[in-house]
Amino acid sequence: MSLNFRSFIKYVEERNPNEPEFLQAVAEVTEDLIPYINERHPSWNGLKILERMVEPERVVSFRVTWLNDKNEVQINRGYRVQMNSAIGPYKGGLRFSPTVNLSILKFLAFEQVFKNSLTGIPLGGGKGGSDFDPKGKSDMEIMRFCQSFMTELYRHIGAETDVPAGDIGVGEREVGYMFGQYKRIQNNFTGVLTGKGKNWGGSYIRPEATGYGLLYFVQCIFENNDTEMAGKTIAISGAGNVAYYAAEKAIHLGAKVITLSNSTGTLHDPDGFTLEKLSYVTGLGRELAKYPKQYKAAVFYPEKKPWQFKCDIALPCATQNELNEEDAKSLVKHGCTCVAEGANMPSTAGAIKVFHKARIHFAPGKAANAGGVAVSGLEMSQNSIGQQWQPEKVDSRLKSIMENIHKTCLKYGKEDDGYINYLKGANIGGFIKVASAMKAQGLV
Repeated sequence: MSLNFRSFIKYVEERNPNEPEFLQAVAEVTEDLIPYINERHPSWNGLKILERMVEPERVVSFRVTWLNDKNEVQINRGYRVQMNSAIGPYKGGLRFSPTVNLSILKFLAFEQVFKNSLTGIPLGGGKGGSDFDPKGKSDMEIMRFCQSFMTELYRHIGAETDVPAGDIGVGEREVGYMFGQYKRIQNNFTGVLTGKGKNWGGSYIRPEATGYGLLYFVQCIFENNDTEMAGKTIAISGAGNVAYYAAEKAIHLGAKVITLSNSTGTLHDPDGFTLEKLSYVTGLGRELAKYPKQYKAAVFYPEKKPWQFKCDIALPCATQNELNEEDAKSLVKHGCTCVAEGANMPSTAGAIKVFHKARIHFAPGKAANAGGVAVSGLEMSQNSIGQQWQPEKVDSRLKSIMENIHKTCLKYGKEDDGYINYLKGANIGGFIKVASAMKAQGLV
């Protein structure tokens, strides 16, 4: 018995109408997995492993009612998608953004299953959040919302069941408010959330982890090709945690970072950002146009993306589908040789085809941006044994995990002509462990 890709995608579309992000993620993965399963593990088709993997084990939707500072009742919708727990408790972030919907959360949870598997840490995949927008809200409003959100979510999570973390719109502040409410309701202090403050159960370098891990993975790509990152020019999108710490680590490794961006446009500095310049960017928030005029070479391009500039490496670190087919062609034209995703699925299917056709090294988010969940897993380990490891130990463990993910991608992604298809390698490498566990555990 063998699976057909088109028939499978049609089956998923019929069961998940009007969920384009989720369908895109499923298609991206199964295009590699179906030929592999048909050739290597045809018996898994009879067990319907893939059909079970694209169906969440549980989807929770709930009302979140809270008061704003004017004592007006506000209503938002909360979610938790518990996708797969075959190799461990559900693990994945909480996103607070008006763009949150089930399609986005299901795509993120599905990607998280593969990402967590690749880390080698026994973690399942999940994702959650709310259509609440923290921008423009006071601390008290955010606290009241987080407490109301956790008053419902607490029923569905636990240190051995589901361990959420932060994501877009959810940082240490929001995690703190939710953790405090969970502790108050449950009357225990447990590692039920990661991304906590360092003084109350958090891990060192958790804010830096995704950006640092991204650069460790890129470093592995260049080392595998007997070249160095020092002297390379890097274009980065985004201006948040991931982009900032990716830029910081790139500078430490001797590369030149020439762009950062947000929804208002792109800041291009042909001289390269320094750590001092980066500090200005973080202080500006969304107002990149107000970058200090003392850096005369820097130009802000309103409503423009960073992919128009000549670079060796491109790191999309903003949001899903930010880099399209035309952007990919522009990068190829300007000499880019490596694209590594710091965000979740920032490249469209058309863009990925351009990269593969040009034989550019393309590292998907499920591999390249796994540093965040890797350190979250290390935070869980520290919580379970009542310890806090020093930054150097956590950073060393992070680097080792990213190197092992790279090795997995090499193992499963090498094409006949020697090209490393990192997307294929990550898809198959992440799938094997989960599928084997599902087979061993029977029909659950």
